Amino acid sequence: MDITENAVRDICADAVFERGERYLADGRIHRIHRVNSTVTAVVSGSRQYDVGVDLATDGFAPWCDCPYDGPGACKHVVAVLLRCVDDPPADEGDRLDTALDGADADELRAFLRDELATDADLRDRFLARVGEPTRQSVDELRTAIDRRFEETNPEYHVVFEPIDFTQWFDLANEYRKQGRYASAATVYRALVESLDDNMESVDGAYDHFSRAFSRALDGYVDCVTTAERDADAVTDAVEFLEERMTSETPFLAEHFEKAAVEFREKLGEQSEE
Repeated sequence: MDITENAVRDICADAVFERGERYLADGRIHRIHRVNSTVTAVVSGSRQYDVGVDLATDGFAPWCDCPYDGPGACKHVVAVLLRCVDDPPADEGDRLDTALDGADADELRAFLRDELATDADLRDRFLARVGEPTRQSVDELRTAIDRRFEETNPEYHVVFEPIDFTQWFDLANEYRKQGRYASAATVYRALVESLDDNMESVDGAYDHFSRAFSRALDGYVDCVTTAERDADAVTDAVEFLEERMTSETPFLAEHFEKAAVEFREKLGEQSEE
């Protein structure tokens, strides 16, 4: 888990690296924590930005909720990574393990239940982790995602900055870990539909939204072809992709067409096995 300046340079532009150095020198990093290989921090710029990196992953899997849409990582991520080069935060994993080992089971259960009762996102991830299939439909999930677009700039309905879709990608990933591919496909499809239908309101951070759309579409195709399915489910997926080729977002049509071709190819490979 050693991290070097050269490794940081590899994931960003030279100018961004220099700005990240200045941010670190100016003391803009706050509330930095590490649990195992995951580092989270708050970095102050024009506002406070949440940053996350994984020191054990190639490229560090960086995430930041700033509006940067240039090549590579942003200056906030670079600043956090450079802090980890010079002065890595202490790993709090052992402290958490010790606290969990010493916690009373009934108190821990009561605490978890209270948190689950008030945090819907945490509740969804918890149910996915323990093997429960999703009870939410594509439309129900879409409503929550669409709301993020509406809340970003409610007066003009124009989106200038990135929207954080992490909770839905994390939820889909949790279902995949549990082998619940149909549930994961439901989450990915909600993301695909919402991003497709709201893309014309985007007026900034295009790379951020394009990456989210591609990630969701790829995840949808992978999960549908992996899940146990009947003929109706396969037909529904094909019709969905073909319908979206004539989407209201013309420049995304080719992505749906490519996904439909990939879907058929995967189905053909599976039928030959």
